[in-house]
Amino acid sequence: MGELTAEVDPRRPSGRLLRQGGMDASYVDLADPTHLEFDYMRWMRIVLRSAGARRVLHVGGGACALARALVAEGPGGRQEVCEVDHSVLALAREHLGLRRAPGLRVRHAEGRDHIAAQADDSWDAIVIDAFVGARVPARLVTAEALTDAARVAPLTLINVLDNRSARDVHAIAAAAALAYPRVWTLGGRFGNTIVVGNTVTAEPDLPRVAARVAADPSPARVIPPEQIFRLTATACPLRDGATTC
Repeated sequence: MGELTAEVDPRRPSGRLLRQGGMDASYVDLADPTHLEFDYMRWMRIVLRSAGARRVLHVGGGACALARALVAEGPGGRQEVCEVDHSVLALAREHLGLRRAPGLRVRHAEGRDHIAAQADDSWDAIVIDAFVGARVPARLVTAEALTDAARVAPLTLINVLDNRSARDVHAIAAAAALAYPRVWTLGGRFGNTIVVGNTVTAEPDLPRVAARVAADPSPARVIPPEQIFRLTATACPLRDGATTC
C-alpha cells in the first residue's frame, strides 16, 4: 500500500502528517485533538453534528483523526475505527499519539467484513474513508455493501477523491441510491467529495450544513438529493462481481 512516513508540520509544531505512498493520508495535532487539518474531515464533522450522530463506525483509520476529534469534543459518544493495515495503526501509536481513550475503540479489521458483523441499527453513522492509491476500494461501496451499511446505520458518509469528470462520485452515489432513499454530496469542484446516504429519520439540516461548509476555510457546496438524482440518472452503480451495467 506504499511506504509510510510520519512528518512534523513545520508550520504547526504539534502537528503530525501521515503520508502513505507519497500521498497525505492523515493529520493530527498532538496538542489539540479537535483540530482537523483536512477540509473534508471538517465537512464530515459538520454533517455528523447536524445529524446528531454520537455512535460512529469509521472504516479506514489512518491516525484516527476524525474519531479522536469527536471523542475529544465531549463524553457520551462512541467511536469505533477499523483499519485493515496493521502497520498504519502501529505507526499511529508510535508517532501520532494514538492512545486508548474512553469512547474510542480501534480494531485491526477489514471494513466490509466488520460492517457485516454489526447488529441492525447498532450505529448512528458509518464513515468510509479508506483508499488504495487514490481510489476507494470498490468492495466497500458497491450497492450490496452499502445496503448492508444501511442495515447497520441510517447515515453513511463516503470520502471520494475524484477529478472534474466526477465519474467515481457518480458511480458511488448511484450505488448509495440503491441503499438509501436520500443521497447528496458536498465538496469542491474537484478533489475530495463526500457522498452521503441517509434515511428520512437521519436527515441532516441541509440548509444549515450548506451554510456551515460554505463558511469553512476551504468552502464546499452541497448538491441536494434532487440534483444528485438527475446527475446519476445515467451512471452505472457499482455492484459485486459486475464489470459492466
